[in-house]
This record gives sequence, C-alpha cells and structure tokens, in this order.
Amino acid sequence: MKPSTSQFHHIRNLRYHLRCWGNANAPKIFLLHGWMDVSASFQFLVDSFARDWCVIAPDWRGFGLTEWARDGYWFPDYYADLDAILNIYQPDAPVNLIGHSMGGNVACTYAGVRPQRVAKLISLEGFGASRTAPSEAPKRYARWLEQLAAPPAFKPYASFDAVAARMQKSNPRLTTARAQFLAQHWAQQNAAGEVVLRSDPAHKIVNPVLSRIEELLACWRRTTAPVLWLRGDASSAPGWRSDDTSQFDERKAAFTHLTESVIADCGHMLHHDQPQKMASAIEDFLR
Repeated sequence: MKPSTSQFHHIRNLRYHLRCWGNANAPKIFLLHGWMDVSASFQFLVDSFARDWCVIAPDWRGFGLTEWARDGYWFPDYYADLDAILNIYQPDAPVNLIGHSMGGNVACTYAGVRPQRVAKLISLEGFGASRTAPSEAPKRYARWLEQLAAPPAFKPYASFDAVAARMQKSNPRLTTARAQFLAQHWAQQNAAGEVVLRSDPAHKIVNPVLSRIEELLACWRRTTAPVLWLRGDASSAPGWRSDDTSQFDERKAAFTHLTESVIADCGHMLHHDQPQKMASAIEDFLR
C-alpha cells in the first residue's frame, strides 16, 4: 500500500483531518468521500494510480478523525469547508476535484458556485438526490423535530471483524482483506472495549430542508470545467435513480462539457469494487 500521512487544520471552528498521499510537488488531486465513509477509503484507488500524484482527501466534518459539529450538519457547510481546504492546499490555481456519492454532489455544486476554482471535475455516483415536492415539507420538518427529541445512535460492534463482516454483507464485492483494512478506519474501540463507528450519529438526523433539483441544476449549468460522470453498472444507490430517462438526461444536460462512463461489475462503492478500472478512467480524463 502507498503510505499516507495525516494533516490537521483548524477549519471553520473544527479540527479537520486530511489524509495525503504522494509527493507534495506532484500534480494535485482532491478526493471527497461520501456519507458514512472516510478518507482512508480511497486507499485502493490511490494504490491503483499509475502516475505520481499528490492526493489530498479530507474526512468531512463529523466523519473519521475530523471533529464533530455541535450544531448539526447542513449541506452548505460542505461547500464552505471545501472552499477553505482548497485555499490551504492550492490557492492559486484551479484544482482536479473528484467526489464519491455525497462528495460527488458537493463537488458538482461547488464547481458551479466557484467555476474558476475547478479545472476538471469527476463525480462518482454523485448526481443529485431524489426529486422532492413542496408537499413533503411538513412531514420532513415533523420527522426532524422528532429526531432532535430522540437522537439516533449507532449500535456498537463486538470486534473489528464484526464491522468488516457487516461491510461485506452490504457489499458482497468487497474482499475480506479490504473490509478488514476499512474497518480499522471506519471504527475505533471505546473505553468499554466496544468497537464503534468513527462517525457522529447526528448524521442520521434527516435534513429538514428539502433537496431542490432546480437549485442544483442552476449551479451545475455554471460549471465551466470538463466533467466525467462515473457510475457502477450494478449500483442500486437511491437518489437520481428515481428519475425517468428524460429527467436524468436533464441532469446530464446541465453540464456543458460532460463525459459519462459506466464501470462493469461494479456497485455504488466504485473505489472498493473496481479501483483499477476507476484509476484508469480518472487518469485518462486528467491527461
């Protein structure tokens, strides 16, 4: 495995962890993980790169080794966190930005909000959430209030092997070796000897603000960078898959310079299932 180092920065009142691979003088790639994931999850992808890169991957707020947010989690905070991170690591030039799932959604919208900051954009299964209707708002707010009153929690595990087994149950393509590696980064042992996830359970609280596709499309249309959309042929992740063909085509048409690619024998966790194929597609696009 290619070695990584941990760096910590004070970003927007939180102690932020960033994992870095490679020579600091090499061309930079920024990798953004998805919901309930961590930066170390990209290890297999980084190992598969043929070129020399300086890879920088944050643990989003409330995940991995980054501090938890005391006032909850709001999606616009990810844009602001990303903006601060890019200003630390590459303030004077547009960046190569790659995001998976939630991280892909962050990357796509940020590329429209700050088009001058992104040279090339790659979204891995991050094509926006399901469409919503205003009529859904009352129930969403009520659910949010109920969860605030009775906050959700994650169940503890008996061992890291149990975490790895749970991950393989969710993703049968995940090898035992990879699952055991990930378990060490997704979880930690507490004072009681239990193994608990390195994620704030508050992430399970529903966002009371509906996702509005019209706002996303407005942002995406301002993107000037070439865009690569990568998705797994066997993925069943929710969100954009609720669209019919014309609605999904509308999402793709929002980007002026879009290339779409489907990776065979691959689920939602592309960087776990087919890191070699992913690395090849990414490096071809970044030439």
